[in-house]
Amino acid sequence: MITRGHPTTAAPDAASMRRAMGQFASGVTVITTVTADREPAGCTVSAFSSLSLDPPLVLACIDRGRYLHQLLGTAPGFAVNVLRSDQGELALTFARPGADRFAGVISCLGRHGAPLLDGAIAHIECDREALLDGGDHTIVVGRVRGLATHDGEPLIYTRGAFLDIPTPAWDRARADAPHEWLLSAPW
Repeated sequence: MITRGHPTTAAPDAASMRRAMGQFASGVTVITTVTADREPAGCTVSAFSSLSLDPPLVLACIDRGRYLHQLLGTAPGFAVNVLRSDQGELALTFARPGADRFAGVISCLGRHGAPLLDGAIAHIECDREALLDGGDHTIVVGRVRGLATHDGEPLIYTRGAFLDIPTPAWDRARADAPHEWLLSAPW
């Protein structure tokens, strides 16, 4: 191993954390549920991940200041809508506070009445399994009860913008085949 010394690092503050975490590209989801009055609710979330295959669990990190945070604490479940590469405007709509986010949005009702957004490349329907402390966020763990996948490329977010990735030239059948290095991954 060749070492060159330690890079200079600064103590983390909100701005430097946001900048450093922005270096990590992530997929974009809209997490949906319903209010006690059965009204649809949802927000854009990029802090989402698979957690376990057995049992099937996922997690999402929700800012404590978001309206959805309150709802997920009481709702029995939620849906994760994995957005397609051309759904950037939809992601922005669900990221903005205020206006009716569902105006003009085509969806159908899934488990617990959570909206499943039209055009998403995956719908993951979950029962709320646990809520864990995550600082200024809550880690919401969901037990997966239903899955659907659809054709399309994922919407990717990094460095404060959506990333336009050209469709790979490889054979899609090969891309869907398991790779040896993926066998230990939780997905």
